[in-house]
Amino acid sequence: NKPSQEGLYQHFKAIAGASPLPVVMYNVPGRTSVNMKAETTVRLAKDFPNIIGIKEACGSLEQIDEIIKNKPADFMVISGDDGITFPLITLGAVGVISVIGNAFPREFSRMVRLALDGDYNSARTIHYRFTELIELLFVEGNPAGVKSMLAVMGFIENKLRLPLVPNTIMTYEKIRHVLNQLI
Repeated sequence: NKPSQEGLYQHFKAIAGASPLPVVMYNVPGRTSVNMKAETTVRLAKDFPNIIGIKEACGSLEQIDEIIKNKPADFMVISGDDGITFPLITLGAVGVISVIGNAFPREFSRMVRLALDGDYNSARTIHYRFTELIELLFVEGNPAGVKSMLAVMGFIENKLRLPLVPNTIMTYEKIRHVLNQLI
């Protein structure tokens, strides 16, 4: 199912109309095979006051910048992609719903807070510290990468439910190597 932009609009309109709670949309074309365009996001944000934000994981800085530029003042844009969280905050995003934050909550949230406070040099240092690991976490898909990372760190067993499978040994060892350099 690859709905049109109007289909996406109608879908979130129905959710907004039925929900007694605030709604945060999620745009993740890598999983859904369809991208909700900036125009559709902004239209929904302007039309429905209980749609309060979006977790944006389209991967396009230009698209997310377009949303930030045209959104209502109280509409939140939240990064859904760890690797571009730092630049998104510099554009006006308000935070992240993170994958790497499962293993490094203190450090990654510190980067976000520093960036939100305008201390870009300190935030950038932390951002660059994690870029290689973030890339590795998605080589064979999510959640396989983060499960491998958490297993290397001794927090969990490296098990997934089918049809998902753990990372290959090669990726697992790369994650282990990068983690050993970080810790």
